[in-house]
Amino acid sequence: MLSRLIARDFRNFDQLDIAIPDRGLAIIGENGHGKTNLLEAVAYLSLLRSLRGTRDTDVVRFGASVFHLRAELRAPALSPSTYFTVSVGYERTAKRKRVSLDGVEQPRLTAALGAVPSVCFSPADVALVTGGPGGRRRFLDVALALSSRPYLHALQQYRAALLRRNAALRLAQRDGARGALVHEGRVSVWEPALAEHGGVVAAMRQTFVRKHADRFTALSFAIGEHAPVVMRYIASMGAFAEGEVESAPAQSAAFRLAYASQRALELRRGTTLVGPHRDELQLLLGGRDLRVFGSAGQHRSAAIALRLLELATLRDAIHATPLLLLDDPFAELDTRRATRVLSLLEEGGVGQVLLTVPRPEDIPPAFTRLERRSMIDGILT
Repeated sequence: MLSRLIARDFRNFDQLDIAIPDRGLAIIGENGHGKTNLLEAVAYLSLLRSLRGTRDTDVVRFGASVFHLRAELRAPALSPSTYFTVSVGYERTAKRKRVSLDGVEQPRLTAALGAVPSVCFSPADVALVTGGPGGRRRFLDVALALSSRPYLHALQQYRAALLRRNAALRLAQRDGARGALVHEGRVSVWEPALAEHGGVVAAMRQTFVRKHADRFTALSFAIGEHAPVVMRYIASMGAFAEGEVESAPAQSAAFRLAYASQRALELRRGTTLVGPHRDELQLLLGGRDLRVFGSAGQHRSAAIALRLLELATLRDAIHATPLLLLDDPFAELDTRRATRVLSLLEEGGVGQVLLTVPRPEDIPPAFTRLERRSMIDGILT
């Protein structure tokens, strides 16, 4: 559990130092005063990046040059928890991030990934459904990276190879037809690594989606959606995506063939057109695209179902209940659906909770037991 949170020069916090009770806190305040920033600070200590997708340099408080976050944790007896302090610092000028666990600076940032396990529910999650495929790919990446180290390693290696191959493709495109002949070898040299690690990423994503598809449909129904809501993984390889190709070696072999066949086109376009970075997590409502044909309420329900799935996945991986970050989560739900979501949370077991709401009357009945704080201009009272 989180026992203390310190944030300095993060977002609108000059200095925030707050003790967190075992059950958690309800934080009350008007919009724009920093409630969500507090939840973002906690989530940053798990994801090592902004949950809103903001650049590190932009979360440094205006006028400051660095930010610092620190979590002090406590664990019950016989807990498998390894660390009791987690610290993250970022220097805007040097663009350098440092992470420490129990006071020891880590040579690799990923050593601290997930050290403060948490899942955040927010009205902004509707973008998972209504937004482009990038947000849904990131959802898969976070859920899998926090629950599987092999996936995290494969994703890192894939992104590194993709970055270098795309750089070579852009140089080839800039130099035109003559440049394509010169740069083709510089492009193809990254394809073995791209295929190897991309095969692992794609296979683990497909396995995850197929394993949890029924669970997602059941969660959507339990929230109140009567038409079947389905998720499925759509690969970017055209003919290679057909059939039941799922193992990592089979995916890697398919990628190697795809890179060879697509290379001439990619040299002209200056970017890699095949791979898990272009795949899609598709959400369907009654067989039709939920993003296009769903109502606002259906979008919101599906987004909550995705977060509940993320929560269950992380809980299964760490054998404990993650910290719940609830950012006015029921603001856009009718009473019936809000009650069902609360029931689903309680069925899985609710541990420590950080809840933010604009008014005391917005606190759901299940969380009225939480101690309360007020937030005004980044200051808690």
